Amino acid sequence: MSRNKPGHQARKRFGQNFLHDAGVIEQIVRSIGPKPDDTMVEIGPGLGALTEEILAVNPNLQVVELDRDLIPILRTKFFNYPGFEIHEGDALKFDFGQLVRDKPLRIVGNLPYNISTPLIFHLLGQSDVVQDMHFMLQKEVVQRLAAVSGDNNYGRLGIMAQYFCKVQPLFEVGPGAFRPSPKVDSAIVRLVPHRTLPHPAKDLKTLQGVVRTAFNARRKTLRKALGSLITVERLNGLGIDDGLRPENLTLEHYVAIADFLTDTDYGDKQLSDGADND
Repeated sequence: MSRNKPGHQARKRFGQNFLHDAGVIEQIVRSIGPKPDDTMVEIGPGLGALTEEILAVNPNLQVVELDRDLIPILRTKFFNYPGFEIHEGDALKFDFGQLVRDKPLRIVGNLPYNISTPLIFHLLGQSDVVQDMHFMLQKEVVQRLAAVSGDNNYGRLGIMAQYFCKVQPLFEVGPGAFRPSPKVDSAIVRLVPHRTLPHPAKDLKTLQGVVRTAFNARRKTLRKALGSLITVERLNGLGIDDGLRPENLTLEHYVAIADFLTDTDYGDKQLSDGADND
């Protein structure tokens, strides 16, 4: 059963793949469990397939949409919901804190694959105003979010997501649930920010820099990958084998390295700000 009417063509530059499978939509809404008094926010509502089902429960849904051609379609479709609010803007630059009312945000979205990783990093930086997040993502991105040390998919995205949140993969979704059909499988993930961080770093930017530096050389041993930051002797002093690779360290290990660097004078050492090879 299709929830979307023809008229608006999905745009590649916005990474649009509109969800239309009624069974999948119902399963997503059931997983979210929206309540009438929740502060619900949807990123990229598209043609409103998921929006419609959330509004049926919570008539005060707020949405963030970049494609200005979709906005009149959404306004027309949901004109009978006076509490429905559209924010035109780029979610990658959006200040979600401005949407907070009397409760933290519950954010949902079928995220465009081409911006999903930077958008998640952007949202993690605002996790203090978030109750939970439910996202449709490329299956491989969900695997990276949930990966633990030793997994092939383990890297910067998973480490930093798990620093801020509990990550729960929920279920997979095939290409046929979308129009147009993507060439990849998708999956739904739940991210629940920790009320108390399990491994808080003394300086978050240092932790982010250490993880980025390590995974920009993920195929090298730690003695080489982190050689510009910390000596072999100091790594070993932290109980870390310098012969391991970046994917073998836990979040707790990375926090220990970052805290050591924060506590010591390493002024001329450079944390990598290059491309992430995660």
